[in-house]
Amino acid sequence: MTANSAGPEIERLISLLARLPGLGPRSARRVALVLMKRKEALLDPLVSAMQDVGRVIRTCSVCGHVDTSDPCTICTDARRDPATICVVEDIGDVWALERAGVFRGRYHVLGGLLSALDGRGPETLGLPRLIARLGDGKVTEIILALAATVDGQATAFYISGELAALGVKVTRLGQGLPFGGELGWLDDGTLTAAFRARQSVG
Repeated sequence: MTANSAGPEIERLISLLARLPGLGPRSARRVALVLMKRKEALLDPLVSAMQDVGRVIRTCSVCGHVDTSDPCTICTDARRDPATICVVEDIGDVWALERAGVFRGRYHVLGGLLSALDGRGPETLGLPRLIARLGDGKVTEIILALAATVDGQATAFYISGELAALGVKVTRLGQGLPFGGELGWLDDGTLTAAFRARQSVG
């Protein structure tokens, strides 16, 4: 299928698919071809599911997670420990930790990391939201579950500095988290080891 061998609707589908992580133009064309060949079994249900999600998706005003309700189901789950908040870079990290079953507290999603190269400064982290959650004195520990990268370490250092005067314990994931490792790509065993070996910051 060349650039001009399909109608504009199909080319638009391919173009949108190519924007997804891990898919380039060639992979996007292969996916589009499979979807079109299996219209009733794959394409139609996928369109319906995406429309349903588009209607109900919400960003949690408390933690920044994405769910179908605001506050999200994790924030409103009475079985979870409100004294511990795990700070993560992105929603995929929440999913990874939930899959591993290693954490039963609440989350705070930053939505990114500090990066001078990408122009992301402290104002992009949404720290006022996190600090506001500490106001009632119920939170006793903040766990920084950030990637073991330069940006992740810089972000952890900055957050720990901002929280230093608030009297809350700040820890970070310990051994088991390889340098350069991003949470969403780690196996359950590695995540569990990193959580159990978490260390105080500062």
